[in-house]
Amino acid sequence: MPYFRYEAINPQGDLIKGLTEHKDIDLAYDNISDSGLHIVKIQPSGRLADLYLKKVSSWSIKTRDVIEFAKSLSVMQRAGLPLLDSISDIAEATENRHFREMLLDIRRAIELGSGFSEALSRHKNIFPEIFINLTAVAEETGRISESLSDIALHLQRMEDLKSAIIRALMYPAFALIGTTGALMFWLIYVLPKMSELFKTMAIDLPPMTQALIAASDFTSSKWYVFIIVPVMVYVALKLLSKNEASKYYLDMAKLRLPIIKLIMFNKLLALFAEQLRILIAAGVTIDRSLDIIMTVVNNAVFRKAVAGMKEDILLGSNITDAIKKHPSLFPNIVIRMISIGESTGNLTEQLNYLSEYFLKKLDDVSEKMGKMIEPIIIIVIGGMFVVIILGLLAPIYDLVSRMGS
Repeated sequence: MPYFRYEAINPQGDLIKGLTEHKDIDLAYDNISDSGLHIVKIQPSGRLADLYLKKVSSWSIKTRDVIEFAKSLSVMQRAGLPLLDSISDIAEATENRHFREMLLDIRRAIELGSGFSEALSRHKNIFPEIFINLTAVAEETGRISESLSDIALHLQRMEDLKSAIIRALMYPAFALIGTTGALMFWLIYVLPKMSELFKTMAIDLPPMTQALIAASDFTSSKWYVFIIVPVMVYVALKLLSKNEASKYYLDMAKLRLPIIKLIMFNKLLALFAEQLRILIAAGVTIDRSLDIIMTVVNNAVFRKAVAGMKEDILLGSNITDAIKKHPSLFPNIVIRMISIGESTGNLTEQLNYLSEYFLKKLDDVSEKMGKMIEPIIIIVIGGMFVVIILGLLAPIYDLVSRMGS
């Protein structure tokens, strides 16, 4: 939807300038007027400005803002405050200008007759689908306060999950960049000077030294290849990910890589348990819950397994039997805890345990990642510099031997 710039006067007589997002200028005008403002001027902001504003507003609003909104609104609804007053109070208290404007837009949409979940759906770039779905269910069941509290806990766990993944990948990324930088420095700045020295000595260079000099010459003259190739590989992987068939094999490869699979499996299992827990707790049916999980999980192999589980459940199987058909993805602890939950009637508690269990495992992996990768990095860096040093010392040793003889 496009943005519109407006200038208006509030009931206190102050001039207010702002932005609002609507389908057309008439709806924008009516929405602003219905909020008690007298419009002085309103005009479209332009396509480029729209794109920029959408990006800026999305980047400036963090997940923690949404979490605090859900927590605060849950407390206010539990206290019995009207929904519109609660949203207004939260908007006034928030420090993020873009988020404040979004909350006021949600409030205006509700005033004009939209439901709470419908008003949230106007901002899907900020509020995740599960937030919108659970508020829609809560509006039907009257559990708005409990659902908002569950949503806040769920989003916090998802944020912890993302932080754990970033911590786990930070050390490998730093080591890769550092090693590549050191290698490029040797090939571009150090070896060319040594090769010039060897040429002035007029000696026969061993094959290892010739290979190093050739690599140095290539790196110095074709340095841009080391930028273009990674970019091309990244673009190729993105394009392959667009195709469901190729994405399936790429995701399968991620689940089989020695160290990456530890991150991927724990992430997917924690996400599965947490999503299923909060959806079942909100009263969403199992088949609909699995549909939502399939839209959230960004792994084709796991998504195919969840789709198969849904088909089995619709045909009469329970969750445990459906999961047992995918032992390569779901370990015994998942099958055992879900079986206990189904037999005792406390499935949400067992899923909550599984969610915390796999989040804890992911935290442990992130802490141990450095120790796990450190020997590999030491071997790679050590081998690289052994080759470089031997390639440099071999001709010098040969020269000294000739001078001695």
